[in-house]
Amino acid sequence: MDIIEVNDLTQDYGHGRGVFNVSFAVKEGEVFGFLGPNGAGKSTTIRHIMGFSRAQSGETKVFGLESFHNYHKILANVGYLPGEIALPEGLTGVEFIKMMGDLRHCKDDERLNYLLDKFKLDPKIETKSMSLGDKRKLAIVTAFMNDPDVLILDEPTSGLDPMMQQVFVDFIKEEKKRGKTILLSSHIFNEVEATCDRIAIIKDGKIVSTFETNVIKHNENKSFEVYFDDKKEFDKFLKSLPKAKLQMEKIVKYGIRSSDEKNLKVEISLQDKDVNKVVEILSEFKIKSFKQVKFTLEDYFMQFYHEDKDFGGVKWKKKKK
Repeated sequence: MDIIEVNDLTQDYGHGRGVFNVSFAVKEGEVFGFLGPNGAGKSTTIRHIMGFSRAQSGETKVFGLESFHNYHKILANVGYLPGEIALPEGLTGVEFIKMMGDLRHCKDDERLNYLLDKFKLDPKIETKSMSLGDKRKLAIVTAFMNDPDVLILDEPTSGLDPMMQQVFVDFIKEEKKRGKTILLSSHIFNEVEATCDRIAIIKDGKIVSTFETNVIKHNENKSFEVYFDDKKEFDKFLKSLPKAKLQMEKIVKYGIRSSDEKNLKVEISLQDKDVNKVVEILSEFKIKSFKQVKFTLEDYFMQFYHEDKDFGGVKWKKKKK
């Protein structure tokens, strides 16, 4: 059963900004990752799902209800964590929690205390004196404190330190085991990969790929690094490259990707079934090592986003192997 539905959602703000014909669904009990850099359209999509904005075309639904006209019904059983936290000044954390609890008719002190302890939050501090991390923790506590069946989380760990990010990831795994339906929007690869059953990648306001996380973990296309014994063997391989490349491309989907003279290294992409054939070709050369390079969510993501592009003022670079 689909709990969250996005059908051909379009909101065009001009100059290429907005979302365009975005479609996906989140099933009951599923953790769905919405992956992309800042400005890709994640928050715009989430605002429409929550019913805060009216779409130019298409629709969003939660519990089968169209979002914009039924937001008050939807909010009763949805925990929402916005990407940007704006807390009212003049209140302590305790007072803010009470205000949110009254709005949601929530008086579960046991659940509240569990969350405060888990995220190490002192709610007695005034919101204006809180660090960014504490503000994020307070928003997490209020999003989860009424134990909603559905959670819509926009950049949930932004502002948290690495230790607390891991606490949050473990917490999401716990909520998943309890059967919660979760939409998690993020640009943090390990956070998405560790928690999500399925992932959608958004680029320039359009969904460019939707897939199960296990596809990345069990990908049949592999990359291997071949290190040669010495410069002589490396040069020998390069001189025979036209022939070797022709042989490999007959059996390998992607073939030879790159060569690195400084490290006497060649990188080859191939499929599992072709490993033995490629080893046979390489047996003519003196090889120091032949090792697999792990294929990650980041590798897959970078097929859609190039390394030299500037995302929202921050350049994303593919990590060195």
